[in-house]
Amino acid sequence: MGSMGFGLNLNTMGLGLNQGLNVQQTVATLVAAAQATEQPLIDQQKFLSSQQSALNNINNLLNSLQTSVHALQDPVGALAATTAVSSDAGVLTAASTTGASVGTHSVTVNSLATTSSYDTNALVTDSTTFATGQFTLQIGSANPVTITVDSTNNTLSGLASYINSQNYGVTASVITDANGSRLALVSNTSGAPGDLVISGNTTGLTFNKTATGSNASLTVDGVSISSTSNTVSGVIPNVTLTLTGTSANPVTVTIAPDATRISDAINTFVSAYNAIIQAINSQLTYTQGASQQPPLIADAGLAQVQQELYNDINYTVAGNNGITSLASLGVTLQSDGTLSVDSSALNAAISGNSSAVQNFFQQAGSPGGYAINLGNDLLNLTNPGAGPLYIELQGIAQNQQSLQNDINDFQARLDQQQQLWLKEYAQVNSTLQTLPLLLQQITGQLGSIGGGSTSPITGG
Repeated sequence: MGSMGFGLNLNTMGLGLNQGLNVQQTVATLVAAAQATEQPLIDQQKFLSSQQSALNNINNLLNSLQTSVHALQDPVGALAATTAVSSDAGVLTAASTTGASVGTHSVTVNSLATTSSYDTNALVTDSTTFATGQFTLQIGSANPVTITVDSTNNTLSGLASYINSQNYGVTASVITDANGSRLALVSNTSGAPGDLVISGNTTGLTFNKTATGSNASLTVDGVSISSTSNTVSGVIPNVTLTLTGTSANPVTVTIAPDATRISDAINTFVSAYNAIIQAINSQLTYTQGASQQPPLIADAGLAQVQQELYNDINYTVAGNNGITSLASLGVTLQSDGTLSVDSSALNAAISGNSSAVQNFFQQAGSPGGYAINLGNDLLNLTNPGAGPLYIELQGIAQNQQSLQNDINDFQARLDQQQQLWLKEYAQVNSTLQTLPLLLQQITGQLGSIGGGSTSPITGG
């Protein structure tokens, strides 16, 4: 019966003349036996999946390493970062951006920039009306504007709202204190260009100038500077000064390498490198006596990636004021292939010659800097079309598809066979269930044939 060639011991299935056959149990036993021959295909599929997962993990780690190397390649990135520190934050603070030159500067702040303002006489409330009229407002050297006060805006709150809606370049508000409510006008521009002048007033308000707009006065490295704002840029290239006070004595602004950002970028690279080396080591290490070895234990592509990364670690440049290798920065190779950072040595290299540190990683020409060389190798290793691990992943995907097709075909044939077995053994069961009645009929017929003679036949 059937076509898949699986034997069946009927005695174990309760088959006998006085009882039927358990068809579902019988067919389930046959299906289980057939599926046993499918298991090697399923096991191979699982193994390929474990290889695929391991390769994808290592590819992701390669991409993370590539990201950290890109940061070391960036000429305006972390390796070029600087800090600006003021010797007296009560007079000024400083901030630098990429491109600021390392050095010190002397700054004396004579006066701060001020913002022009006016207020008015106090009224009872902000809704108290006053006499209509007009006044002229001029901001710096701009053309004056005439502001008309009529019955629609002759309260403090009404006039403030009207002025703000016209975008004159001032901000109007109502100030209320124990003396009542007053209109305040503050220039939107600091320094002399924002100085306010109110004239020709015929309204019921009296305007009082409370502050004159004037420029900040300072000297930077002996050069006199006038600034309309207390935020001063462009005087020291790529450095912004924020003036907070005045002082007769010079304040020193020190521009230095940002050792924290530089160190963090190098440590991030080391962490990313160590993560991938540890992942590769775990795949290529054979464990004596283990019941199962890593899925990539003998993977040639992975061994190629490992060797290329090892080669890159030993890359050197010539000269460069003694910073020629990772070891020059305190980054040394360990016995397991990972890197270790001597923070003291690294910080000493950064503070001693940050430009040489940057040049080690970013040096142009041939041979290029360390990060340039490693970045080029990583481009090849992570190339989706030609990278060794990507090529292996493509092969695994093809094998997985082929195996899945075999599994699908096998399952389809087994499904058909299962239906055939159900039909065949249902027929067997039907036959077995009719045998007791047939035996009774045969016994009865035999009894009828010899029914008249019950005496034994004896010889004469």
